[in-house]
Formats: sequence, structure tokens, C-alpha cells
Amino acid sequence: MRESASLVGPVTVDTPARGTLDELDLALVNALQMAPRAPWAQLARPLGVDAATLSRRWARLRASGEAWITCHAAPSQVTYGALALIGVSCVPQAREALAWRLAQHPQATSVELVAGSCDLLLTVATATKPLMTAYVLALGRDEAVTATRTHLVQRLHQDGSEWRMDSLSRDQRRDLAETEDSAAHTAAAILSPEDRALLLALAEDGRRSVASIAAELDRPESTVRRLLHSLLHGGRAVLRCDTAHLYAGWRSSATLWMSVPPAQLATAGEQLTRLRDTRMAASVSSEANLLSVAWLHALDDLARYEAQAAARIPSLRVLNRTVTLHWAKRMGRLLGDDGRSTGCVPIDLWHTIA
Repeated sequence: MRESASLVGPVTVDTPARGTLDELDLALVNALQMAPRAPWAQLARPLGVDAATLSRRWARLRASGEAWITCHAAPSQVTYGALALIGVSCVPQAREALAWRLAQHPQATSVELVAGSCDLLLTVATATKPLMTAYVLALGRDEAVTATRTHLVQRLHQDGSEWRMDSLSRDQRRDLAETEDSAAHTAAAILSPEDRALLLALAEDGRRSVASIAAELDRPESTVRRLLHSLLHGGRAVLRCDTAHLYAGWRSSATLWMSVPPAQLATAGEQLTRLRDTRMAASVSSEANLLSVAWLHALDDLARYEAQAAARIPSLRVLNRTVTLHWAKRMGRLLGDDGRSTGCVPIDLWHTIA
């Protein structure tokens, strides 16, 4: 496993005040969600700040763990492999240690301590279904695990990388949409070994220079530049700019497990993506055939979110819900109690199962 920082337990700190990232911080994150590798000079005009200031701001945010850019396989790759949410029940006194142990797994993209019908909620991605089977079996052999329940994702209606803050004006968004990073993608294909090497190289820092990647991979810069453009604009991988959610004002998150008639599944998934607080929506193969992950400013907003979903989808039934107590890991990033990044365990769909 390639790891950028030693894995440590959560850091206990006071919870930050809501929205402690200032307006320029939020605008910069929003811009990098749209154009993750755009040169600072290209972002300067729409943001109305000089390139040097943007560079310094981003360096501070990244060093403090308040924001980061990572790279992972695109949702299109679900077609070729396996993606699942796995609810884990465990021995109560082993809960925290188990969470941090599972966070070391390259296949576990996210690990949450949750309140609900299970103790931990894992998001797991593997390159093949046999690898997913091997992972589930290995998970069941852990002496701290008392039960697991696996929900295979059939279709992603919205991935977390598609979610955007609303810190930019319409004119700013239009200007950013014209950047190179926002170019139209071609039809996706399965990831190649060269693609996988680039994914790992970009996992910790999605803005890493071509020269640095070329040196690590021992390839010419021109080759790396060509492969990188093909990877990112070929629909096989995505760059994702994320923040310490508490510092950005998102106080709670929840996963809703829902059921709709099969004939309405695709339409219901599309309706969920239109709700502002929907971070991710997917069709799954279980009694609950639809789920969504909602980011909320307060836990009280969960009832409002459910009411909005029911208004859009009259046949919707909420079967279960889990509320996140703490993210031990989110899309490869290890997180402290305050949501700031403390390290990185790159996502590796091809990693062998111990």
C-alpha cells in the first residue's frame, strides 16, 4: 500500500464555528471543483484575485488539511468492477480501533462511524466482483466484526465529485466552464495499467506537476502529459476538490436507504440529484433499492430533506437511515475529529486482498 502519511487516530479539537473558511477560500474551492488543474493565472480573472494570492491561499488550505484535491476512478468504472456500501456491526469496545484499521485498506474508499442499524458504514470499490467477494469474506474474518451487510451499487446517479458549492456567481461559473479542465469528456473505457499508475501518483495531490509525476514514474514529461490528458478527459478518472466539511459549514451528513417501484428507479434517482443537499445518489441491489447521501447544515435539516424527496417522488419509502458521527476516511483522505485531512491512503481497486 502506498501511503503518504502514517495512520493516526482522530485528533481531538474544539469543533470550529460554522463557515470558518472565508469567502475567498470558498470561492477558490468552488473554482477548483470545476477546474482542478487550471493554472492560477487562468483562475485569477474569474475570481478577481491575482495568481500569487490564489497560490498562497491554496498552499495554506492544503497544508492545514482544510481542503485538498485527489484523483480516483470515475463512476463509469463501476461497470467494469464492483462498488458497494457495507454496513458493519462490531464489538462495541473495538469500534474506534476497527474503524481506523479498516481505513488503512486501499479498497475502502470511505469509512464512517454511524448512528443507526450498524456501527460502521464502508464504501468499498474493487476492480472485479471476485475481488469484492474476497474483501467481504476477509472482512467477516476480523475478530471484532459481528455482522456485515453488503449493498452492491447498480448505478450511480450522482457521484460526490459532481457536487458543487454555490460560492461563485453565474458569470464566474461561465468563465470557469471555458477552462481546459472543463473540456468535454470522450466515451469512457476500462482503466489501463498506465492509468492506474497515474491515479496513484495523483491520489494525494491532484495538482501535482507533470514534471514531478514523470520523475516518479520514470517517463518523459511529454508522455505523462499526453497520458494524463487522456485519463482525465477520457471519462476514466476524476479529480475531486474537497474540504473539511465542518469548516465549510456542513455540520451533519446522513445516508438514506429508500425503496421505489423498480419501473420508477431511474426517474427517482434523477429526482434525488436535483435536491441541493444530495451529495451522492445510487441504485442498489437490496431491499432498499435506492440510496442518497445528504450533507446538511444541521441534523434538523434531515426531516426537511426527506420531505423534499417525498414531494418529488410520491412512491418513495424511507426504510432506514444512518447519521454519520465521524468520518474516519473520505475518498482516500484520513480525517480528524474536526474533518481536516490528516493523511492519505490512495484508493487502489486492484490491491490484493489479505
